[in-house]
Amino acid sequence: MSDRRGTRTMSPLLLGVDDGGWLPVTAGESGATVFRSADAARYAKCVPAADAAGLEAERDRVAWLSGRDVPGPRVLDWRSGDAGACLVTSAVPGIPADQVPAEDLWGAWERIADAVRRLHEAPVSQCPFRRGLDDMLALAADVVARDAVNPEFLPVEQQPTPGAELLDRLTRQAPHHREQEAADTVVCHGDLCLPNIILDPQTLDVAGFIDLGRLGLADRHADLALLLANARETWTEEEQARAADTAFAERYGIGLDHDRLRFYLHLDPLTWG
Repeated sequence: MSDRRGTRTMSPLLLGVDDGGWLPVTAGESGATVFRSADAARYAKCVPAADAAGLEAERDRVAWLSGRDVPGPRVLDWRSGDAGACLVTSAVPGIPADQVPAEDLWGAWERIADAVRRLHEAPVSQCPFRRGLDDMLALAADVVARDAVNPEFLPVEQQPTPGAELLDRLTRQAPHHREQEAADTVVCHGDLCLPNIILDPQTLDVAGFIDLGRLGLADRHADLALLLANARETWTEEEQARAADTAFAERYGIGLDHDRLRFYLHLDPLTWG
């Protein structure tokens, strides 16, 4: 496959996947390229050979979760070789939750809470993947060392602060949160924001979770922090956002720990880069 400039780009066909009339969807900064089949039933994610291990880890997470009572994609094909790697999964039909208006998100809110609770109730003893605090801190240390923190991901008040200083603050708080994690570890999505929650546009039921590359055992507040903060971009006013936090907590069955939410909300932006 070639782009308009004639540059050869990676595609499912190049990696030996059948001709599904693949159409490019996104090209990520990581070098991954995502394609959708012409019938919209499948997605293919392709990466260079150097990134194959990461995509293989995502494949294993998708396969593991599809065997549980949690809606999401299924692994349909996997190709890996000198040219790169390609993961083909079933599509989760519906609309990402960040693309619905506030009224519809509110209508789906309790169902989202139910689906997140089902995810977090997946058997910890059977989950071979980790996404814990120490893993996140190690990832953040690498991003900071490479000076790769994206300031646009940070809260506005933190954007002028050097990444090393932000990480140092969090590292000093880590022992307390490490104890909390040990007492409250669940299977987390790892990137639980609204674009990764697909809704049935007719019923507003949760059709499935997508983008499972960071799934693993962690403190449930690592997921909840991202979800509640991201939903604030949809709610029309702060009063509605607070009501949504309360409604989610009641439906999910938890008393939110705002200190933990704040900690993980500040840590997550340092892990991307």
